[in-house]
Amino acid sequence: MTAQLLIGPVLRRVDGARATLWLETSEPASVRVEVDEAGAGSARTFSAYGHHYSIVTVEGLAPESANAYRLYLDDRQVWPEEHTDHPPSVISTRAADDSGQPVSLVFGSCREATPESSRRNLPPDALDAYSRRLMADPAARPDLLVLLGDQVYADETSKKVRRFIRRRRAAGHEGPADQVVTFEEYTKLYLESWRDPEVRWLFATVPSVMIFDDHELIDDWNTSSSWRADMAREPWWRERISAGLASYWIYQHLGNLSPDELAADPLLAKVTSVEDATDLLHEFGLQVDEPESAENTDVPYQWSFALDLGRTRLVVLDNRCNRVLTPGARSMLPAAEWNWFVDQAHGDYDHLVVGSSLPWLMPPAIHYLEAWNEQVAESARPRYAAFGEKVRRAFDLEHWAAFGKSFAALGELFRRLGEGDLAEGKRIGAGGAYAAPASISVLSGDVHHSYVARADFGHAMTTPVFQLTCSPIHNEVPLPMRPLMRIAWSRAVASVARGLSKTASVPRPALRWKRLAGPYFGNAVGTLRLDGRRATARIEGTTKDGGLHDVASVDYAPEGRSSTLRR
Repeated sequence: MTAQLLIGPVLRRVDGARATLWLETSEPASVRVEVDEAGAGSARTFSAYGHHYSIVTVEGLAPESANAYRLYLDDRQVWPEEHTDHPPSVISTRAADDSGQPVSLVFGSCREATPESSRRNLPPDALDAYSRRLMADPAARPDLLVLLGDQVYADETSKKVRRFIRRRRAAGHEGPADQVVTFEEYTKLYLESWRDPEVRWLFATVPSVMIFDDHELIDDWNTSSSWRADMAREPWWRERISAGLASYWIYQHLGNLSPDELAADPLLAKVTSVEDATDLLHEFGLQVDEPESAENTDVPYQWSFALDLGRTRLVVLDNRCNRVLTPGARSMLPAAEWNWFVDQAHGDYDHLVVGSSLPWLMPPAIHYLEAWNEQVAESARPRYAAFGEKVRRAFDLEHWAAFGKSFAALGELFRRLGEGDLAEGKRIGAGGAYAAPASISVLSGDVHHSYVARADFGHAMTTPVFQLTCSPIHNEVPLPMRPLMRIAWSRAVASVARGLSKTASVPRPALRWKRLAGPYFGNAVGTLRLDGRRATARIEGTTKDGGLHDVASVDYAPEGRSSTLRR
């Protein structure tokens, strides 16, 4: 049968003269990419679970160029599609020496893309709106699209997907009637989301990286050790976790890797060397779900990744899969992965950008509530601990503040970087001086509202540190929750929550933080631009007619001077 292009092409990494493109096809095929002027690549598809995929490395790209490309399956052109009204999809490269070039990152999270979402009176999809604007001005392409979780919702499915699931349940496939469980069911989520015409063009034109949050698997994934124990008793959970992580590896994670990392990845080598990788990936999905323990301190698989663009370093952290949930030793990252992150945070760059699906700096009242809850849930008194666990799950108290040691360690790392720590700073010049980063930004999502906050470490800190939270791209916060999220920023409510945390002997954080903008409850997309020693951040919300308008704009002043804010 003739192979058809089902999803893609999705442009993932552009790394110097090379780029990677990901796609899914209906049949096994030979894939070839040809770029105008210079550049080409080819690969065979690999197969798993009856589906067919390819990730192609394109080589020989010209520096500082933006050239259209064509995609062929078995020598038949399938992209661009015939009779399309969209601008050509291009691969854009930076200068051979890009150290003086600005860097532009577009970011956001939480995108529900089901057919019913438009009938739920949700505001327009911010990614669709951004794509339409870019179509009108393709020269305004950003360097990278950073998607920070909940790219698909395994536990909130459309009517069409639910009908498919129920037919499978009737045929004997075990699991909830309205949630995906198997790999085959997961593929329907990506088909539904990534074939959206505007988003498909955007993905084909702008490089992208992605990290999961909870809804790729299930709401509140890996909240606590007792949560894991409860889920393990569900007869369908092993299949769900295996399929969820295997599909994430194929659809999202592979594209996070550079061409060199792809060539060195042992799992990809195995998957592409066999006729059917189903068994390999099923076992992989189960193995990487094994948590760290006293007996096993190895990281099963590192989902966190890092890359450099000009003088900017981006490090994207796994906030979900590799959590350490052992009572008394809870950590957002296991020790080996944390040490890797610290190594990445030290280097020769001007700006550090940390991608964290969960916000590091939350409204202060919520922060203190989560910190209090962590202590109560780990109480030596069983009734107190059981109460704390119920509260944790009922109110989703699982952000950085609920992993108190990790919250403090991240702040301490930023402080040492920002103060130009002599032991761990970065050396510049032969004289042995050290320089602090020009800025540190934490990009986050998850919470279905957007805001900007600035951390205050005291007068010795010259580097501005900002929390930029942009969520959702296309979803909503229930109306009754919005006043609660607003008042969680108030000093009076924060003072009450701080008093509660004292009853559990929670130490006061070593830093303070202040909200500069938000909360904004509409659909939104964020942009971070880094130019020389200056950084500017902007959050744009959607308008009723499907456009974008400014919600907040922050100018990071270099060397510790005051930042300015426009609303």
